[in-house]
Amino acid sequence: MTDSPLREPTFLVLTALAESPQHGYAVIEDVLRISDGRVRLRAGTLYAVLDRLRADGLIEVEREEVVQSRLRRYYRLTALGARRLADEAARLRRNADAAGARLRRAGLLPEGGAA
Repeated sequence: MTDSPLREPTFLVLTALAESPQHGYAVIEDVLRISDGRVRLRAGTLYAVLDRLRADGLIEVEREEVVQSRLRRYYRLTALGARRLADEAARLRRNADAAGARLRRAGLLPEGGAA
């Protein structure tokens, strides 16, 4: 695992799994909701992300069940994954705060305006 910034889809998948374990299709739908419709993951992209996150120890399979003759795998965030998500959220928050402060100082954003 590296400390490099997470790509947005990866960040959103971890965010989706932070609340509760989910299967792949539920993750796709949750990422769509979290991103206000901006990020639409395709199944191939999602499973590549999930495989990488598993390999990095950030998520794990919680359980598997057969639904309509198909295997449904539920993923959950690990403690390491929760720490990585929290660190990335803090990094993004610091960057957003710095941008907002500079925009306000430059008079490009009103005091108290969100950035």
